[in-house]
Amino acid sequence: MADPLVAVADATADAAHSPEDSPTAPPPPATPGKPGTLWAISDIHLSFKANRGEFEKLLPRPNDGLILCGDIGESAEHLHEAFKKATACFRQVFWAPGNHELYTLPTQKEHGARGEKKYEECVEIARQYGVLTPEDDYVLWEGEGGPCLVAPIFTLYDYSFRPAHVKLQDAVDWAREENIEATDEHLLHPDPYSSRVEWCEALLARTEHRLAAAVAANPGVKTILVGHWPLREDLVKLMLVPRFCIWCGTKKTEDWHNKYNAKVVVSGHLHVRRTDWRDDTRFEEVSLGYPRQWQECKDRGMDVNDLLREILPGPVKPPPEERGITKWRRYG
Repeated sequence: MADPLVAVADATADAAHSPEDSPTAPPPPATPGKPGTLWAISDIHLSFKANRGEFEKLLPRPNDGLILCGDIGESAEHLHEAFKKATACFRQVFWAPGNHELYTLPTQKEHGARGEKKYEECVEIARQYGVLTPEDDYVLWEGEGGPCLVAPIFTLYDYSFRPAHVKLQDAVDWAREENIEATDEHLLHPDPYSSRVEWCEALLARTEHRLAAAVAANPGVKTILVGHWPLREDLVKLMLVPRFCIWCGTKKTEDWHNKYNAKVVVSGHLHVRRTDWRDDTRFEEVSLGYPRQWQECKDRGMDVNDLLREILPGPVKPPPEERGITKWRRYG
């Protein structure tokens, strides 16, 4: 299954980002004494002109924070554009990478960074704007619904979201039987690791170490786990392309919401906005997606501000008998 984004992204990926566009304005001033709200959105895919125009409609929320949960775009230009706008509107911005940020596009084949180096380039851009990444210390969000420790994480996937009868070495061929193949197989390189599975294993070990240390250092404080890929296989429901599931996470994070004291787990990747509860943890999928996937909202007079998802304080916890029911969300 070809990804329609890639051709568009490839045409613009090498566009230069001029020094004049670097951040110069400070974040908007906060109102003293007013508790902030923590919002999230992912998969804004700035390769699409419609999505770029939409993201520019973000309104200032100087007391609030914003989580950008991966798939901003494929180029440095996309990251600069998103971080510049987000930090101009929000007091604090968090980012976790998606697969698209990690792509090395065909136009960059000879000179572009690959794998871990590409990720490091993204982190460096984020730091130019004061955006917090999985490489930074987790910070305590003390706004409304807090205090909570906000933890951006980078986990990748290991093809384990597959039926028991499908062997790891057969997983991609199993997806191809239904004409499904992620663009990652061609553009997301694992360098210096031998495979994406090996890179995923290294990321999981490092992330678990950091999360365990953070929870131990903050006894009783809930966390907000912020990553692009879903942490649980049972939250991956892709009706039109079910075998795409193998590129959607790893079974090794199944219990992280309990293990690391999560109040909320925030993810994207699926382009299907939904809210779920597992145990006492709320799971939020917060994708914007491709233009056709939010066109209905636009037709109803909504814009990107209506598509931000409130993470904290968030909705009221439903009664126990309703927590197993997925709430499908058309907007925020």
